[in-house]
Amino acid sequence: MMNSLGAESSELLHHLLLDRALKVVIVVAALCILALGMTVIWRRAGRSKKRLD
Repeated sequence: MMNSLGAESSELLHHLLLDRALKVVIVVAALCILALGMTVIWRRAGRSKKRLD
């Protein structure tokens, strides 16, 4: 009985760790996309100012 309980706990822990890792990957990917988008907007805004000068 203790072995099955330990195995269930181990499986649950494994599932929770995978879930947390997936969430971290999603957040990091979203931050990278946000940074890329902000960089593109920043550069285009800088170019438009140079055209006005």
